[in-house]
Amino acid sequence: MVRLRSILFYLLLAFITVLFTVIGILILPLNFPLRFRIMSRWSAFNLWTLKTICGLESVIEGLDNIPKGPAIIMCKHQSAWETLALQIFFPPQVWILKRELLWIPIYGWGLATMQPIAIDRSSGVRALKDITKQGKQRLDKGYWVVIFPEGTRTAPGQRRKYQPGGGLLAEKTGYPVVPVTHNAGYFWPRNSLDKKPGTITMKVGPVIDPKDKSAKEITKEAEDWIESTAETLPVPARP
Repeated sequence: MVRLRSILFYLLLAFITVLFTVIGILILPLNFPLRFRIMSRWSAFNLWTLKTICGLESVIEGLDNIPKGPAIIMCKHQSAWETLALQIFFPPQVWILKRELLWIPIYGWGLATMQPIAIDRSSGVRALKDITKQGKQRLDKGYWVVIFPEGTRTAPGQRRKYQPGGGLLAEKTGYPVVPVTHNAGYFWPRNSLDKKPGTITMKVGPVIDPKDKSAKEITKEAEDWIESTAETLPVPARP
């Protein structure tokens, strides 16, 4: 049943993605905050189908830690679930992502309408400059910036080196960092068709003030909170 429900979820995901790609193109003349609110209904629908069809719910803790002004979200990356949830629980945002995602037919076209900061991860210093320059432009407009510092999805219990882009952006711009962690990888694993029923826990951490801190120190502070808190989150029992 888990497999059948997961297939049904993906069929609905494909349909709604095509629909919202068309919507995203049609509403391009609107201002970005309004477009974001409209396009984030794509995420809301998919979270609803996850709950209704797959029995996958979520609990979000620490929402009172979200500041009023724009900030940089540094989030743990375990699955595709967090890319949906962040759009629902945080203000209008843009993402730092690998440019190859924009090349995906249909999905990439819709993604391109949301002003992402698309970088060539192989370009090293140039990628960091793009993050700093474009990130500042977005933050100054009042948009939040989302970055997954691990760079790619990482299975629960495993760790990758945190990339410096988020910390560097905070150091250069003075905007705060909001660390976020969760245990979604247990329920929506990387490269897995199955969506396991249960409850995902996401936690929003205390704001990290970048004042008088280096990019390395900011990244380390975010990493320490994200990883240590991830270890305290529930681990579902194996079936």
